[in-house]
Amino acid sequence: QVQLVESGGGLVQAGGSLRLSCVASGRTLSRYVMGWFRQAPGKEREFVAAIRWSAGNTYYADSVKGRFTISRDNTKLTVALQMNSLNSEDTAVYYCAATLLWVATMSGQYDYWGQGTQVTVSS
Repeated sequence: QVQLVESGGGLVQAGGSLRLSCVASGRTLSRYVMGWFRQAPGKEREFVAAIRWSAGNTYYADSVKGRFTISRDNTKLTVALQMNSLNSEDTAVYYCAATLLWVATMSGQYDYWGQGTQVTVSS
């Protein structure tokens, strides 16, 4: 079992930045791949970024490449998503998730999910 709790969402102006955090707990976290997804109203949940706990490999959706950075802190068992140059299309509920698959970009490939945190970008 893996438990995930996100935080850090909020309201930001276009062009601004936000940093999301996901605190993970559970056994053998080093085996997992951690992902961030987002879901805007009326849209399907979409992949944003992923990172391997053990090696730190990262993978990004094209829509966020160069603007978002995923990282992990093995000491604090935290995965972060630094989001820069935000625009209105980034408005969504952001979810942290865990899977054993690399590189998994489909939501159905993830086994554990957090409750989500709202990010709203005003123009």
